[in-house]
Amino acid sequence: MIIAGTERARFAIVDPARPSQPLAVVGSDELPAAVRELDAASHPRWVWAETHLLYPALLEAGVRVDRCHDLRLCAAILDRSTLTEQVRSSGRHGRPPWLPPGPAEAGTAGAAAPVAAGRSHDTLFELDEFADIDPAGAVDEGSDVRASDTGATDGSAVTIESLARELDRQQAMVAESADPRALRLLLAAESAGALIGAEMHAAGIPWDRAVHERVLEQTLGARPKPGFKPAHVERLAAAVRAALAGPSVNLDSQVDLLRALRRAGIQVDSTSRWELGEHDHPAIEPLIAYKKLMRLLSANGWAWLDEWVHDGRFRPDYVPGGTATGRWATSGGGALQLPKIVRSAVVADPGWTLVVADAAQLEPRVLAAMARDEAMAAAGRGRDIYRGIVESGVVENRDQAKVAILGAMYGATTGDSGRLVPRLARAYPRAMALVDRAAATGERGGVVTTNLGRSSPSPGDGWRVAQAQASQPEATPADERRARSVAREWGRFTRNFVVQGSAAEWALCWMAALRPRLAQFAPVATPAERSGPVFERMPHLVYFLHDEIIVHTPREHADEVAAAVHETAHAAARLLFGDFPVDFPLESAIVDSYAMADA
Repeated sequence: MIIAGTERARFAIVDPARPSQPLAVVGSDELPAAVRELDAASHPRWVWAETHLLYPALLEAGVRVDRCHDLRLCAAILDRSTLTEQVRSSGRHGRPPWLPPGPAEAGTAGAAAPVAAGRSHDTLFELDEFADIDPAGAVDEGSDVRASDTGATDGSAVTIESLARELDRQQAMVAESADPRALRLLLAAESAGALIGAEMHAAGIPWDRAVHERVLEQTLGARPKPGFKPAHVERLAAAVRAALAGPSVNLDSQVDLLRALRRAGIQVDSTSRWELGEHDHPAIEPLIAYKKLMRLLSANGWAWLDEWVHDGRFRPDYVPGGTATGRWATSGGGALQLPKIVRSAVVADPGWTLVVADAAQLEPRVLAAMARDEAMAAAGRGRDIYRGIVESGVVENRDQAKVAILGAMYGATTGDSGRLVPRLARAYPRAMALVDRAAATGERGGVVTTNLGRSSPSPGDGWRVAQAQASQPEATPADERRARSVAREWGRFTRNFVVQGSAAEWALCWMAALRPRLAQFAPVATPAERSGPVFERMPHLVYFLHDEIIVHTPREHADEVAAAVHETAHAAARLLFGDFPVDFPLESAIVDSYAMADA
C-alpha cells in the first residue's frame, strides 16, 4: 500500500497492484484508523519517505506498525555505499531531486510526503520477501491523489509515481549490489531504528522531577533567581578568582579565563580538565570543580528540566542514523550524554521496573568477528576480553590491554598505546590488519565500509588542498608535513569508522530483534499511562546509548524481558557474523532506578 499526502492535507492509500484506484482518501484524523485496519488485514511493510513525519501522529493515536522502510535513511546508505558503487557509476539509478538528504549527509533535510508500500511479512528480517516488493505504477497525473510539496529543489509536488519509483530505485540498487543480503539487512535494521526512535520519544523515559531537583540542590545549591548562579557554583567561582588575583575574571569566557590563567603563571593552551590537571596551582582544583558544576547546570539543570521533563517523562528527539558511522544523534534533550549524577531521576512507574543492559566491550568483539580473528575472539570467550588478553600473555595487566585495544582502534602511535599496539599486532594479526588497512585507505583519501555496507564519507576540501599543495613542484617541507598530518588524521577516522559503524549495526539488529519480542507480552492491568496509548500496558524500549538499552516493563514480565534482551543479543550476533565463535555478553540488571544499575 502506498500512502501519500495530497494537496488538500489528506492522505491517499493505494494498492501497488491497482495504483490508479485508491483504496481510500482520508483526512489526517482518519488516517490512523485506516492504517490500523490495513495493518491488521495484510501485515504490510510500510514504506514512507521519512518516518519522523508520519509515525509520531500514528503513535499518538494508538497505532503501532511492525515494520517500515524509510526511504530517506535508506537512500543515504545506498547512495554512498561501496557495495553499490558499480550500480551508481552506470547512471541507471540516479537519486531524485525531491528526496531530502539523510541526517548525516550535508544539507538540510526538507519535509517529504510519506509513502508506504505493503506486502505480508512474518518477521523483520524476511529479506527475500522484502526484495519482491513491486511498487510499479502510478495514478493518473490529473487525479486528486498527488503528494504535497515536499521542499524539493525545483519546488514541484511529488507524485505517488515519484515516491514509488524511488522505492523501485532502491530495490534495484540492492539487487544489483555487490552484497544484496548485507544491504537488505542493513536497510531493514536502519528502518527499524527509525521506528524505535519515534517510539522512544512517544513513550518517554520515566523521570522523577523531585529526585532530579534534590540532586541539583545537593550538588549546586538552591535554585537561584534568574541571572544568578547557585550558591555552590558562586563559592567556587570566588575561590578561583581569588587564587588568580582576578576579581572580575569571567570564568565562562574562554578568552578571559585563559588570559587570567597565563597572568597567574599557568601556561595552558586550553581549559580542558586534562590540561589543567597537569599544573600545580591553588586555582586548578576549584576551577575544575566549577567547570563540572557549570556543565551540570547548563546541560541538565533547572532550565533543562522545565523544557524537557513533563508529566513524568523525558522525551528527547532522537535522530537515528544521525552520524556518519550510523550511530544515533539527538536534535534536542541531549539524551546521549546523560550524566551519571542525574540517572537516579530515571525511576520506573509504580508496578513497573527497568531492565538495563549493555554489551561488554562491544567494539573489540565486533573487530574480532569482522576480521575472523579466532585468537582475539577466544580472548573474550566467556570472560572480560581485556582480562583474556592479559591471560594470553600479550600484556601485563587489564589497564594495558584496554589502552592497547583503544590505541589500535583509534590509531594511537605514541605513549603507552603506541608501545603496546605492536604486541597486539603479533598476537592478533587478522584484527590489526583489518584496522590498518582501513587507516591506509583513509590516508589515501579512499572510502571504507562497515560489515553490512555503510560507507564512510570522502575526506573534505582541507584534505584535498593539503595533498595538492604537497604535490606541487614548489612544495615546502611544511606543506609536506601538513599533508602527512591531515592524511594520518583521516586515516584514524577511517580506522575507527569500520569498527564503530559495524558495532552500531549490531546494536540496531539487537533492538530490531527485541522490539517485536516486547510486543508479544500480554497486556497488564496496571498501566503506565504516561507512556501513551501504545505502550501503557506492554514492555517498551525507552533508552538507547550506542551499546546500552533500557526497557520499561511491568514488574510481572521483568524476568522474561531480561531473558529476551539476552536472547536477542545472541541472535543479532548470529545474524551478522554467522557461526563465527565470538561472544557478545551483556551486563544487565532489573532495577527501579537507572542509577542502581551502576551500583
